[in-house]
Amino acid sequence: MFQFTQIVELVPESGERAVDRSPARVTNPHVAAVLFNIATLLEMQQANPYRIAAYRNAARGVLALAEPVVELVAHGARLPVPGLGERLRRKITELVSTGRMTFYDDLCEESLPEDVRALMAVPRIGPRTALRLAGQLDIHSVAQLYEAAITNRLRQYYGFGPRREQLLAEGARALLDAPRPPVSADTPPSSAIQSAA
Repeated sequence: MFQFTQIVELVPESGERAVDRSPARVTNPHVAAVLFNIATLLEMQQANPYRIAAYRNAARGVLALAEPVVELVAHGARLPVPGLGERLRRKITELVSTGRMTFYDDLCEESLPEDVRALMAVPRIGPRTALRLAGQLDIHSVAQLYEAAITNRLRQYYGFGPRREQLLAEGARALLDAPRPPVSADTPPSSAIQSAA
């Protein structure tokens, strides 16, 4: 079986800065969330502890930056995050430039079931929370999460108080209300940036 992928690179028109065409939703907290999620997934796979620590430290470093990562990348500046290796810099640059990180997408796909990945699209839900929702609470879709949150079914479980329940309901509702691009047979669906819990 063959799988074809296509990479599209946006080239700025004359006078347009690269930051003007970067995905607007990629903020420093989004980059940090992806890095924290990678660290969690690697930890669940019992990967090298130094590699896990590198992703966590990079996430903390991105959160501590005074300037948006998008602007640093657009200007070609080196990310001023201590201990950040060249491979991790390239991964962050890919995420900021395209709105996706191939390594993260592949890691999620090989490590997590489809329903868990769908739940991770809701803000504030990382791998552990998504696995808990699917495994312990029998919630397997964003619609089921929304229904459980608005009916106060989550708050009976440890770690899900009224405030968190409200935030998850709002995040799930926003995802359910978001316009979906038309999917044709030619274009595979793309994954969204997933936020950490």
